[in-house]
Amino acid sequence: MTQQSGNESTFRSGYIALIGRPNAGKSTLLNTLLGHRLAIVTPKPQTTRHRILGILNGPNYQALLLDTPGILDPKYTLQKLMKQEIERALADADVILLLIDVTGPVFEDLNLIAGKNAVIALNKIDQIPRPNLLPIAERCAREGFDRIYMISALKGDGIEDLKQALIQLLPEAPPFYPPDQISERPERFFVAELIREAIFHRYGAEVPYSTTVEIDEFKERPGRKDYIRATIYVEKDSQKAIIIGQGGTALKKVGEIARESIEQFLGRPVYLELWVKVARNWRDNEHFIRRTVYGGV
Repeated sequence: MTQQSGNESTFRSGYIALIGRPNAGKSTLLNTLLGHRLAIVTPKPQTTRHRILGILNGPNYQALLLDTPGILDPKYTLQKLMKQEIERALADADVILLLIDVTGPVFEDLNLIAGKNAVIALNKIDQIPRPNLLPIAERCAREGFDRIYMISALKGDGIEDLKQALIQLLPEAPPFYPPDQISERPERFFVAELIREAIFHRYGAEVPYSTTVEIDEFKERPGRKDYIRATIYVEKDSQKAIIIGQGGTALKKVGEIARESIEQFLGRPVYLELWVKVARNWRDNEHFIRRTVYGGV
């Protein structure tokens, strides 16, 4: 995913904020643009809780892609802090990419990018008939937006054209990070995210939203498997019982799924140990959230 764009002597670098409703496909798009899996992806909405920076490097550009939580009306403290993550990304961005799921409500967030250096990507075009797409694009154009791209983040349709358009909107500037770096987050952050992803895939209903993961210990052991110990926090005793399952079978399965993903991400074998604890109503406990979810931010 590193093709030349524009004048080779001009280097472009800057931040691109990916915003949109829950399940619009922001994390899928981030992974597709980068050419590898950085953000967790699940069928459930509101999976992303952080601003996740993915660094897309090319011969004459460095695009700093900021994946963000889905746009929503906050109902508890965690969601209020998630909304702040979006606001920070918008404030930092040189370019804003509004991702719109064409299978759902389309026009409700156009006001967020009015008057800004912005691009609209109409996502999931593979899921509705082609004739239905043109009226959506025309409506966006009537609202004053002329940078509109039709894509499928999952299948890769239209991604190269979108990428080149985004790069051309970046300011002329030197790179912010070394060319071989893909994110500013440490490995333990992505390990916690992959454990959360396994929980979202394994359990239904509300349980995954009531969980957060904290890495208690992460030891690299040359010649042996890395040792990782993590705690899964839930809000109620009943949720703890569900996560663990009868005889610990459910938790064991989560560990197997997560370990496979972690080993693929790290490129080395790991020994993963999971514990489950109750932190009552933690989603409304700002101190707890800042410590476990946002790392003291």
